[in-house]
Amino acid sequence: MPKYYEDKEEDGRACGGVREDLRQCLLESPCVLQENKSPKQCLMEGHCRSLQMTFFACKRSMVSLCGAF
Repeated sequence: MPKYYEDKEEDGRACGGVREDLRQCLLESPCVLQENKSPKQCLMEGHCRSLQMTFFACKRSMVSLCGAF
C-alpha cells in the first residue's frame, strides 16, 4: 500500500509520493540490505516492479497532459 500520504513532507515534484515509495521499497529490499547491491542495480533486476510501473505511468501522464495544451 502506498505510504506517501502518511506523515511526509510535501514533495513539490511531479509524482513525488510514488517516487518516495519506490525509493523506500528499493532501500528496504533484500537486494539492497542483504546482497549489498545499489538501488539502481536492484531496480534493473526487477525489484519493486509494481511501484516502478506506477511511477512510469504517473510521469507519462504528466507528459501527455502537457501535450494536450
